[in-house]
Amino acid sequence: MKLPFAVVTVSMLAGAAAAAPLPKPAAFAICGVCHTSAAGAPNGVGPNLWGISTRVSGTLAGYNYSPAMKAAKIKWNKAELTTYIANPKAKVPGTKMTYAGQKDPKQEAAIVDYLLSLK
Repeated sequence: MKLPFAVVTVSMLAGAAAAAPLPKPAAFAICGVCHTSAAGAPNGVGPNLWGISTRVSGTLAGYNYSPAMKAAKIKWNKAELTTYIANPKAKVPGTKMTYAGQKDPKQEAAIVDYLLSLK
């Protein structure tokens, strides 16, 4: 069955909207001091976070990770990101990340959800 043009267009737009990243939460501002989060953007002091959920820790080409982050081999999913953002140095002792961690669970969740949407 052939669908009407309007139905196909609406369907295509709905799919595109679902794939769009979430808006940056206010709590991400401190992350943005060191990290970029746009597709194709260069690394900053920290690695570009675009596509973080599609890779393993320490593997983004062009960024000089600490030996500890390379060795951690973390698959960045919701649980792993949540634990890391809460206390980076406890999750990966030896990480270069100087951020002490997000202590507000709501802000932490907003950051993690944003990061997971960057695909």
